[in-house]
Amino acid sequence: MADNPAPSFAPANGEERTPLGLARRGFRGTIGAIAVTDGHGVSAAEIERRLLELGFVEGAQVEVLHEGPLGRDPIAVRVDNTTIALRRREAMAVLVS
Repeated sequence: MADNPAPSFAPANGEERTPLGLARRGFRGTIGAIAVTDGHGVSAAEIERRLLELGFVEGAQVEVLHEGPLGRDPIAVRVDNTTIALRRREAMAVLVS
């Protein structure tokens, strides 16, 4: 993702984290945190709960497998050994490194 000017977040341990929603097909990384900022009509707590139930937990390995044809949305990601389709706006809450 070096060519993508994505915003990054640097936690206390110095490791940079980028929202999964900005990742392109082929990206592989590790989930560092879930940080919901805007629920688009759904509460932030509800989105966080849904992501956790789907397996988006800290330390899980994630890979972007496919991007939708219009606006690259939705995306298909593999979290550990499970493939999940996710809207990019929801994937923005998943911080990866």
